[in-house]
Amino acid sequence: MNRRVVVTGMGIVSPLGLTLNDTFNSLKSKRNFVKHMEEWEKIEGLHTKLASPIENFTIPEHYTRKQTRSMGRTSVFAVRASELALKDAGLLGSSELENGLTGVAYGSSSGSVDSFYDFYSILKTNTVSGITSSSYIRMMPHTCPVNISVFFKLTGRLIPTGTACTSGSLGVGYGYEAIKYGHQDIMLAGGSEELSPTQAVVFDVLFATSTKNNTPGLTPRPYDKDRDGLVVGEGGATLVLEEYEHAIRRGAKIYAEVVGFATNTDGAHVTQPNKTTMSIVMKKALLSASLPPESIGYINGHGTATTQGDVAETHAVDTLFNRKMPISSQKSYIGHTLGACGAIESILSILMMNDNWYAPTVNLENIDPECADLEYIQSEGVTMDNEYVMNNNFAFGGINSSLIFKKIIL
Repeated sequence: MNRRVVVTGMGIVSPLGLTLNDTFNSLKSKRNFVKHMEEWEKIEGLHTKLASPIENFTIPEHYTRKQTRSMGRTSVFAVRASELALKDAGLLGSSELENGLTGVAYGSSSGSVDSFYDFYSILKTNTVSGITSSSYIRMMPHTCPVNISVFFKLTGRLIPTGTACTSGSLGVGYGYEAIKYGHQDIMLAGGSEELSPTQAVVFDVLFATSTKNNTPGLTPRPYDKDRDGLVVGEGGATLVLEEYEHAIRRGAKIYAEVVGFATNTDGAHVTQPNKTTMSIVMKKALLSASLPPESIGYINGHGTATTQGDVAETHAVDTLFNRKMPISSQKSYIGHTLGACGAIESILSILMMNDNWYAPTVNLENIDPECADLEYIQSEGVTMDNEYVMNNNFAFGGINSSLIFKKIIL
């Protein structure tokens, strides 16, 4: 069985906005949303004081205490993005969510940090007084897909994808495969992450964070020779994936078709990217879509603004495509949202593809000569009419992923 898979709903919660329209308008503003985190000044030894928080998000009033007691901020983002996506798809409240043919493939780098602290306090205070029946649920690595499935009463497959920076893209990829091979008709797919200084310090100790603390609007700078590291962000994004004929029968609007997906691992080093296996994963995604390299009109790059990552990624692209491929990175707008980035960037890829406008990498002024000779999108962005776009993500552990989306003209 080899069925077509389309995107019929999208929902997003990010520093760019809390709706699809606001998100795309913010992208078109061509400015970033990085802030100086005053509360991080007290953390001794933390060099970066920069992040991209969501400043205007509140838990919806119709979310009951019973529903939210098992959710940390990460899961709240995931559930809210999924609610928006289901509403967008015309499936919110549908009986189809409970028929066993709707599942969820979703990930985050971890659960909510506050719950980790609750458990750690046992070892410091020798008391369990701070632990509740929901503490582990908020902390566990599959907290997002579990909370989504319970909130919407999904009874199909649950596929957790806790693979750091590829969590969201693997959610989309594994959701796509679950439908393509006949296991499910509908999948909620994506990723989520809440902001915490603990995430910043992961990269800070590797000297991989930006320390332009006094000029937050000028960083991060993917692919730029003057970059000095990444910035962390937060958010959640969900795509409703659906079998094509099923979507047509119910008259659903279709944003795009998912036509290719691949993932592999470097098998060499947990933090050093490998351009060879990066190139291979893109090639395998093309093979899964039965497409030649020249069919891809744009690549949404991982573009973290780290020297090793940017250089390896761009040379991997150049090795496979051997031409000046158009490429940009939305991490220049909202930083690295870790487990959410693959899903957020998939949605942005689809919105750009359907609008025929591709956002520039903001702050990209002096292209690093060590990066490959690609068509780096700068300044005002680029107008292009592409049938296929690719979204790539790469994670600690040497985990690589590549997704291919096709424009649908009905």
